[in-house]
Amino acid sequence: MAVSSDERAALCDLFTSLGPDAPTLCTGWRTRDLAAHLVLRERRPDAAPGILFRALAGRTKRVQDGLARRPWSELVDLVRTGPPRLSPTRIPLVDTMVNSVELYVHHEDVRRAQDGWQPRAADRARDAAAWAGVSRAGKMTLRKSPVGLVLRRPDGTETVARRGPNTVIVTGEPGELLLWAFGRDEVRLEFEGEQAALDVVRGLRRSL
Repeated sequence: MAVSSDERAALCDLFTSLGPDAPTLCTGWRTRDLAAHLVLRERRPDAAPGILFRALAGRTKRVQDGLARRPWSELVDLVRTGPPRLSPTRIPLVDTMVNSVELYVHHEDVRRAQDGWQPRAADRARDAAAWAGVSRAGKMTLRKSPVGLVLRRPDGTETVARRGPNTVIVTGEPGELLLWAFGRDEVRLEFEGEQAALDVVRGLRRSL
């Protein structure tokens, strides 16, 4: 199976196990809100622009709140079955590009909000998808850093997320780097650099 399919199935199994009111790493969202977000993203393109554009966020929130009120089993089934039949993301290549990172991050948003979480074991396909996401999205999510940022895997492979002075090197597995680049702090990473630059990086707003 593709990484996106694996992550979707695992996330939905976790949704079913935890129920609609479990915590997530998405501020202010319980599992029902996160599931509603995923359904809106895939099935309500008329309301999805507000995910990225603040001026349209009010409509997005109203639609998402309405979806979140649906019966939990119905909402999870909508996530599990994915986008409508004629959606472009039904095409495997498009699904891989659009959903691998999204579903991995949100799966971890649920996993890591629970007590006793641990990073998952390495997986070649999942790690490759996460690293592609780091290399592609890190430059956007970390663009506001006033210091240089290099993201490095334990094997020494690295990508420059932001060129600048007093460079900080952030080292970790691809999934950990991806989650950190997308603003999550429940990660296992090592930071190397001057103390003042480290303080800046640890307080950095990381988002699209």
